[in-house]
This record gives sequence, C-alpha cells and structure tokens, in this order.
Amino acid sequence: MTAAVTTSHRPVDGEKRRTPAVINLLVLATFVVILNETIMLNAIPNLMNSFGVTEHAAQWVSTAFMLTMASVIPVTGWFLQRVTTRTAYATAMGVFIAGTLISAIAPVFSILLAGRVIQAAGTAVMMPLLMTTLMTVVDESDRGRVMGNVTMAISVAPALGPTISGLILGFGSWRLLFLLVLPIAIGVAWSGLRRLENVGETSKTSVDWASVVIAALGFGSLVYGLSRFAEGEVGRPVIIAAFGAVLILAFVLRQLRLQRIGSPLLDLRAFLHPTFTKALVLMAIAFLAMMGSMILLPLYLQTVRGLSPLYTGLLVMPGGLAMGLLGPTVGRIFDARGGRVLVIPGSVGIVVALAGFSQISLTTPYWLILVLHLVLMVSLAAAFTPVFTLGLGSLPSHLYSHGSSILGTLQQVAAAFGTALAVTVMSVRSDQVIDEVGAIAAQVSGLQAAFMVSAALALIVVVMAVLLPARAEAPEEPVTSPDADLDAELAELCEHGREATACGC
Repeated sequence: MTAAVTTSHRPVDGEKRRTPAVINLLVLATFVVILNETIMLNAIPNLMNSFGVTEHAAQWVSTAFMLTMASVIPVTGWFLQRVTTRTAYATAMGVFIAGTLISAIAPVFSILLAGRVIQAAGTAVMMPLLMTTLMTVVDESDRGRVMGNVTMAISVAPALGPTISGLILGFGSWRLLFLLVLPIAIGVAWSGLRRLENVGETSKTSVDWASVVIAALGFGSLVYGLSRFAEGEVGRPVIIAAFGAVLILAFVLRQLRLQRIGSPLLDLRAFLHPTFTKALVLMAIAFLAMMGSMILLPLYLQTVRGLSPLYTGLLVMPGGLAMGLLGPTVGRIFDARGGRVLVIPGSVGIVVALAGFSQISLTTPYWLILVLHLVLMVSLAAAFTPVFTLGLGSLPSHLYSHGSSILGTLQQVAAAFGTALAVTVMSVRSDQVIDEVGAIAAQVSGLQAAFMVSAALALIVVVMAVLLPARAEAPEEPVTSPDADLDAELAELCEHGREATACGC
C-alpha cells in the first residue's frame, strides 16, 4: 500500500533552470554532515595527548565513521521508501546533531567514538536521501545541472575538512571541531524542517531484520578488514575481510530470494539495467583511484618532503575546490551534449594524472604536484556528475532509493579497498628496495609503484566510459508490483460495479 505525500516539484517551462528548494536544503545539510567525515584527520596527535591513547586507537575516530557508513547505507534503500522526506531528514539531522554533541563533550575516548558512530549513522542517510529526492523532483533534461551543484557540495566538503581542521587546531582544542559544527547543524536542521516538503510516496513494506544484521556485519567486516590491512596488519584483517565477503554473498542470495516475494532490503534488480551497472563499475574504480591518491599524496608530502598537515591541506585544497566549483559547469554541458563528451576525456585525464604521480621524486616541484592534483580532480569532476546522473537516470523511479544506496555502499567499500591496495603496494615495493637505496628513497619507490597500479586500474575507467551511452536509456517502469496488483484489482471491481449500475443489474 502506498500513501502519496508529494506536491509537484517538477519545473514548468518558466522554472526549468531553477533548482528546487528541497534540493538546495538537502545539499546544504549534506555538505555539513560530509564535512565531518574528514575533519578529524589532522586531530590524531591532539587526541593522543588529550586521552592518553595510542595512534592506532586514535585512528578509530575515522575508522569507526567509515565502518558505520558502510553498515548503515545498505539499509537506507528500505528506510527511504518507508518514511516521508521530512521524517528521513529529521531523523538524519537529529541523529547527526546528537552525535556531534556527544563527541564535543566526551569525557573519555570511548564516548568520543560512540559520538562518531552516531554522527556517521545520520550522515549515511543524507547522501541517498539527496540523490533519491533529486531523481524524483528534477526533470531529466535538467538533472545534469542540478547534479553538478550536488557534486560541488559533496566534493568540496571532504576537500575542505583537513584544511579547516588544521586551521582550527592551530587555535584551540579538538573539541572546537565539533562545537563549531554543532550550531551550524542545528540551524540547517531547523531551517530545513521549516521549509522542506514531502516528496514521492511512502511504501509500507516490512523489513527483513536478518538482512539488516547480515548487511551490517558483512559490509562492516569487509571495510574493517581492508582498513586494518591498509595499516600494515596481514593475518587477522584478511580473515575478517574474507568473513565479510562471505556474509555479503549471503546477503545477496537472501535479497534475490526476497525479491520473489516483493520485500528485499536492497533491491538488486537495479543491476539488470546495463547503464547503471556500467556506471557503478566506473564510479567504483574511479573512487578507488581517488581514495588511493588521497592517502598516498599526504604521505609523500609529509613524510618525504616534510610538509606540515596544514601546508599539505593547503596544497591539495585547490584541486578539491576546482572539482567542486566545476560541478555546475559540467552539469550544464551534460544537459546540453550528453555524458560521453565529459566522461571519456575525464577518464583519460584520471589515467594521465595518476601516471604523472608515478614519476614523483625527492625533488619534484610543488607546482607540478599542484598541477597534477588539479588535473586529477577536474577529471574526476568531469566523470562523476555524468556517471551519477546516467546511472540513476537509467533506473525506474521505484529503484531510485535502492540505486542510491548501492552507489553509497560501493563508495565506502571502494574507499577502503583503494586505501588498502595503495598502502600494500607501497609497503611491498619499499621493503623490496630498502636495503639497496635507503628508507626515504625506498618509500618514494613504493609511492611510485602504488600510483602506477592506480593508473593501470584507471584504464578500466576509460573502457567503461567508452561503453556508456551519451544519455540514459528510458527506464522501464514495472508493469506490476504487490501494491499495483491490489490497485488494479480494486479498479477492476469498481469498473464492474459501475457497469452493473449502468445496466440496472
């Protein structure tokens, strides 16, 4: 049974170029919550001094956030169909604000970790909510431009996180990172609830709690194992990651069975749409390469070249800003000319930038590092906006929330795998040559090898870009569903009733 809770948001001719207010509100809220995913990266030494914990333990403020995102996002597909837009927004922002407050006043490290987990649970809902709402309220002819605005927010936020935290930590305690965000989040939540309207329809479907548990354990274990593997451990992380992979397989098989009765937690029929599947592969590999570079470049700049975290953040900030600021322009080009004119050059640019990074040395000019990073970020901007739009646009509307959840989940897995792969290749290569060239030169050699592997993987992105269409194929709406069958039967009964009345039967 469905309950309509929507007012029309589709633009008429005179409003076609105006972004719906609901999208602007969700973009602002998403920017605030995503900023916190990377804002703690520079705070590790401060946490070690404040709580007397080891570096390994302090890293959990970021690891726990990522694990929670990976565990919660698979559930959002069902959740967003179950509740109204306002309820989803209020829940996400309320949970995020609660987590931010707990983190800010945490008296011990375990409470801080709990706050970060709660923060991440709210963040996990916002991104699929934004994507699902966008696909529902924005006309296909205008989606590229609006998706470009979304890209601007979601790419600038993580790029600014380390830089903002570096500036704030120069003036005070790590608690300021949360105390400054808290009033902003409260203001955004209050403003949103005042003006936000419900979009789409709710579906009173039941939840399969076994799937919830399997998804949380499976994706959480996989991401945790990969993240620990990236930090140098080998035995136990591999076992944990393998255990997670087995649970994910069990989750997939269970969803396939539940699809036959119409109540999967995550509807995998999205993969039956070829454009969505190609876009998913392209996005995953590109995101893997991007996250690998995000971990390798700071290592190079700080451990090899001796830059501080603040200067490192300032050096890479132009690339993040360029990626975000070009989002609207990329979106307009997509609306006018389709995706191929953007995705193919963008994919080639990703390969060129990563191949350029594979040639770094002890004396590489900083301006060249800046240029290569700019090329990488601009190329990613040219790829991501069309890929998101093409992929989700190829789905029927009832799969928007599930497609958004699949994209978000795969992003978290790709981030963990990209980081693990990059650090593993770097470590293996460094160990091979350290006795011959010394520690610093060995690390440079390891960084070169890791960037080269990322460049080789990015060739898959080029192949997928060539296979993608310029426009999404028209999605086929389902002919029937359990609710549709009931509605059809009721309509048929009503029609028979009218006929009987008309003939006097």
